Amino acid sequence: MEATRWRHQGHSLTRTEMEDLEQEGINEELIELAILESIQDAYKLQCSVPEYWKQPNSENFMKIMTAIDKGDVAALQQLSCCASAFRESDSRGWLPLHAVAARPKTEMLHVVLQAMASMDATLEERTKDGDTALTLAAEANQVENIKLLLRHGASPHNTNSRNESPLLLAVRQSSYDSVHSLIMGGAFVEQVCLTKWTATHEAAKVGCPAILMLLLRHGAQVTVRDGHGVTAMGIAAEHGRTEALEILIQHGGDVNARASNGDTVLYDASGSGNLDCVMLLLQHGANPNVASYACQLPIHRAAYEGHTLVLRTLIPVTTKRAIRLSGQSPVHSAADGGQTECLQLLIQNGFDINTQLDTHISENYGDLRKTPLYFAVSNGDVTCAEILLEAGARTDLDPLRCILVAIRAERYELVKLLLSYGAEVNCYFRVINNTVFPTALYYCLRDHDMLRLLLNSGYQAHKCFECFHNKSKDLDSTWTDLHNQAYKIYCQPNVIPFCEFVSVSWLAHLAGSVVRILLDYVSHISICSNLKRILERTPEWEEISAVLGEPRPLQHLCRLVIRGRMNVRTLNDPEAMDAAPFPPRLIGYLTYRADDPYGGL
Repeated sequence: MEATRWRHQGHSLTRTEMEDLEQEGINEELIELAILESIQDAYKLQCSVPEYWKQPNSENFMKIMTAIDKGDVAALQQLSCCASAFRESDSRGWLPLHAVAARPKTEMLHVVLQAMASMDATLEERTKDGDTALTLAAEANQVENIKLLLRHGASPHNTNSRNESPLLLAVRQSSYDSVHSLIMGGAFVEQVCLTKWTATHEAAKVGCPAILMLLLRHGAQVTVRDGHGVTAMGIAAEHGRTEALEILIQHGGDVNARASNGDTVLYDASGSGNLDCVMLLLQHGANPNVASYACQLPIHRAAYEGHTLVLRTLIPVTTKRAIRLSGQSPVHSAADGGQTECLQLLIQNGFDINTQLDTHISENYGDLRKTPLYFAVSNGDVTCAEILLEAGARTDLDPLRCILVAIRAERYELVKLLLSYGAEVNCYFRVINNTVFPTALYYCLRDHDMLRLLLNSGYQAHKCFECFHNKSKDLDSTWTDLHNQAYKIYCQPNVIPFCEFVSVSWLAHLAGSVVRILLDYVSHISICSNLKRILERTPEWEEISAVLGEPRPLQHLCRLVIRGRMNVRTLNDPEAMDAAPFPPRLIGYLTYRADDPYGGL
């Protein structure tokens, strides 16, 4: 089918599976045609003359083509006695017959036909692209040429290389006279192209009511389906052709017809955004609660495409049960499509912004996403994410937290936004790596700006130094307590401390720069022998050793104590920090604003 079917980014896997199912119905026909064409091509290769052996066109042929190009009937008439020249073709495989068929002067076609009559030549000769004189005339919308060719015996059934009939090409040109002439000349209105596309489908697509009525009067069936199982009604709905849709309904079209992938006519109309088509279908009994095989309802399609008026119409007629059974909310669709107006409309109508995908939908995604917020964040859509967060979207409902998705994609503005709404910077995603330290660090080892942003926002840097390769007796009681607590929690099989995580060859060279930054966010610490051995081979070791060998400044220690008494939400809320009983300079020091390259976002 020429019309592009909907591609929902968030449902690409399901859509692909549906498309595979659609193709199964026509695969045998395609294979048979490919074999036939292969045999024909092989035969042509055996019989054809190599290009460099071919004789150049004669002078008379060149004169004939020049006369046709200039529309010089008199000159062409004088050359009509050169019979052999009319059998020659140019580099495109065009005979003089093909050239005049696509030209507006019928008198020239008369001359060529008379010359060919003396040679007993056929009118079904094809160009290299597989076009006959009649298909070229139909494609060029040359009505009089079509009539003349038909009178001289040209077949209205022979197709071009794309298996498109002259009738189909004439409908595509929206030429009523050409279509009428071909039908009167014996064209079969139900003739199909390779993908079972008919003239009726084409008439529904171009939206020409007069041609559609003409086809229906001469035997066209409204129930005929193309290779995707789509009826002409589905095509009219998809392209927003209200008049054509109404004609098809009046002639018995099924308003609840479904394509091979389960898409209904109303679903296609919702994708077009044509409110008149949607209203017409609803008035004639179209069911808005029938989902496609990809579990998509018309309301999902409208929300994804951003058709606000259609969405407003579908909201009251779509049942909550149908949405629940589909396993996904139109809020997901609007967020995935980045449609802010639709998103706001759905929120205003009480749709739950924390609704989660059912398992059978979520499993189609490699990340097992669940929430509308995840769609917005994964698309890098700050506007939709902010709308959802302002409406109360939670940041902790997806297996892979939204904050981690934003960090991994280096979306600084989204990271700041999520943190300001309480996203947990110290969350864990243990599916890939079960680490002692919060997962966010894993995604920004090479991005020091992002690392600073996270540390400024409350990332627990001290957990990067919790390990038990060697216990030190000179630790103060606080640090000992931390070690004991960590030991109980993390001293389990497969839990990886930072020193082991960065020990691999492809990360060891990053350890020095990362540790140097981390030291700005911890008090006095002792590093284990494993980490020390790695750091000693980095350029930053001298500076790191100096920091570890000296007492930390009292000012720095006070900052850590004060920050430790604040929750992460307060640290990431500029308004809350500005309202704190501290001078602006002290607030800047507490929040590391001097070290935050994205503090102004």
